[in-house]
This record gives sequence, C-alpha cells and structure tokens, in this order.
Amino acid sequence: MARADVKNGGEGEQETNAGREGDILETGVFNSPVTISGNGTDDGGGLASSDTSWSPPACYYAPTYAPEQYRAYWDELSSEFYGAGHLQEDKDALRESLEETYGENGDYPNYNIDKQGEGMFWTVVRNQDHPDVNAQWECEFRTFWVDFGQPPPDEPGVLDAEMLAELAYERVRVPQTEIEWNPSGTQKVNLATWIWLDEAEFGPVSVTASLDAYGLWATATATPVALTVDPGTPDAVTHPATGECTDLGEPYREGMAEQEPPCGVTFLRATQDAGAYPLTASLTWEITWEGSDGAGGVLPDG
Repeated sequence: MARADVKNGGEGEQETNAGREGDILETGVFNSPVTISGNGTDDGGGLASSDTSWSPPACYYAPTYAPEQYRAYWDELSSEFYGAGHLQEDKDALRESLEETYGENGDYPNYNIDKQGEGMFWTVVRNQDHPDVNAQWECEFRTFWVDFGQPPPDEPGVLDAEMLAELAYERVRVPQTEIEWNPSGTQKVNLATWIWLDEAEFGPVSVTASLDAYGLWATATATPVALTVDPGTPDAVTHPATGECTDLGEPYREGMAEQEPPCGVTFLRATQDAGAYPLTASLTWEITWEGSDGAGGVLPDG
C-alpha cells in the first residue's frame, strides 16, 4: 500500500496527501475508508478527458482520522513542535488553539474519544494524482466531525456521490487500443482494409469509489462507443469518410472483399521509399455514473 505523508502546514495545521495503490485510497498515515474497486482497475491505460476544461478533484475533504488516531497525531506533532526551537508565542498559540478545539470545553472535547467507533474527523486531502500541483492547494485547511451513517455537510469540496464518481473516473483503466485488420501485413493499393476491435476485449468497464462507513458510493462506467482511424497520409480514403466509426468495426469474413467495410481504410498510393504510413486508431469511451443517493449522469468522454 502506498505511503502518504502528513505534513505540517504551519502553526497547528496538518495537511493530508492521498495516493493510491491496490484498492484503497490512503490518506494521512491512516487508511481512509474511501475504497476503489471494479473490473476497470486492472492494468491498462488511463483515460484522457475529451473536455480539456474538466479534471477530477485536485483536493477535497474526506474522513481521515478516528478519535484515538487524531489525538495521537496531535500529541506527536505538539511534542515535536514544542521541542523544535519555535518561538514561545508560537508554542503558546498552538496550545491555546488545541485547548479551544479539543480541550475539555472545546468543540470536540478530548478529541471525541467517547465517540470512538461512531464517526471520524474529516480533513483536507491533496490529490497527488492530479496533474496541477497548484490546484491541490486550493482547499483551505479545516477539520470537522461526521457521525457514521450521517450524510456529510453539503458544502464545496466535501466528498459526495458526484465527486466520488469523478475520483472513480480518474482511476478507470482500459485496454490499449490495438486494432485487428484484414488484409494484415503489407497493404495493397486500392484494396479496402477492414479494421475492427475484439468485442470480447473491449467491453464496458466500471470502477466504484465508496465511503463504506457512510453508505456513500458512486460507480463510473466506461463504454467504448467509437473507433477513429487516421491513415497517416492524404493518399487514402477512410470508411466512413470521416474516419469515425460509430462502433468497433466488423470482423472481416470470407467473401466480403468486394464490400465497403463499416470501418477501414483504402490506400490510394504506395509509399515512395521503404517506410510505412503511420496509421493510428483511437477509441472513444463514453462515461456514465450512478450514485448511492440516486443521482447520476454523464462525465466527459475519454
């Protein structure tokens, strides 16, 4: 399981980073109950969103600490802080802040130890898988408590079903797009080449992200919907003319040589040297999601 460090973000602030290995999102030095599962988590390629203005959450608020864990965390951090040569006024400010929040008369008396097993502290999580490092710091530090079985507050950045769907989307892995074609090998000029994908390999895949202790989950499902072919030369005709096949193509069978393929290419001129045309194919995946709260919808194609 990946190790995620807890960093001191200033006087009295703690920051939590999230990484992923296996099927558990790890936050802080303890495991968050955010789990990732499904047949779309196997080895393969991640999806690049077709909408460049959209990206999964860079940071969010998630359950990260049980009461005993949170008290141990602050005990250790305070001990290090008090003995690290900080100014006395900084040490006093930290003591005052901890007393105000976790003291006998604080917001969470004695770190809610009497509620051990009944809920968790939620803190900010920085999504280390997100490509924009600066965006990871757009969520300010805050801590709040949510009892198990209760919905988290409906506030910006707090994990809900739609955000879990976006995190699931980020972790969808699909097969590499490797086409089959006929005739195979060296192509012949003015002879249509049939191109297709194996439907048994390129079926829908799903990934579920869930907060099991809170009964909150979302499933993102990726379904292959269109194969696009680029012959790599203007001296070719694609089938259909746009090069965008509306399905995965159709396997060639004996006797189809005179038919126009539903997905393919016809080269009109041979290369002038020993090289080859750089034919490429890309597969578009349609992403839908559904959540435990009955919500659902679509996310950008991948």
